[in-house]
Amino acid sequence: MSTLEFLLDALDATRERLLVAIEPLDDAALLEKNVAGDWSIADVLTNLTAWESELVTGLMKLNQNKRPGKLLDALADPDSYDRAFYEEVQNRELDHIFDDLQLVRVQLEDWLSSFSEGDLTKPQRYKWLDGRSLRNLIAQTTYLREEKFLPAIEAFAETWREEQEAADSGLIPLITIFPASDDEFSTQDKNENGSN
Repeated sequence: MSTLEFLLDALDATRERLLVAIEPLDDAALLEKNVAGDWSIADVLTNLTAWESELVTGLMKLNQNKRPGKLLDALADPDSYDRAFYEEVQNRELDHIFDDLQLVRVQLEDWLSSFSEGDLTKPQRYKWLDGRSLRNLIAQTTYLREEKFLPAIEAFAETWREEQEAADSGLIPLITIFPASDDEFSTQDKNENGSN
């Protein structure tokens, strides 16, 4: 399997996993905060698109034998990049978020196909990458980044789905009736048993 095929497969696998997880969610669920840290799923999708867009611009510059300055700055301080971009894109419509997510991915796949095996794998190929291969840079800014959000999104989607099924069946989830933590149950047991 070529490096290009590997990258395309990895991109497809993580994106499919993400889309399968969020497919049943309604708009309110996609916009609910605190799914992945403080972010909603919509925020995560916007962030993934921003990084992939930055990568596309970086690939274009590398292809022109130019330094991908903005991409390298983002990689040097990803938290600052995330915060700055987050502030810029608040209140975007979901339709635009999904359109951009798809559009940028298509552009990325097109650009990847313009690089040779050596371009993708040789660590010293691009002097601005400080000995890293382009393959590693692509992985870091795309599917590895997407993978880090997947557990939180999948857990949220599963809980949401269970709550919807319970609501549709007329049942009230036990967590709604008994939201107490283990510590509260311990305190309640002690009080009922007469101990402090």
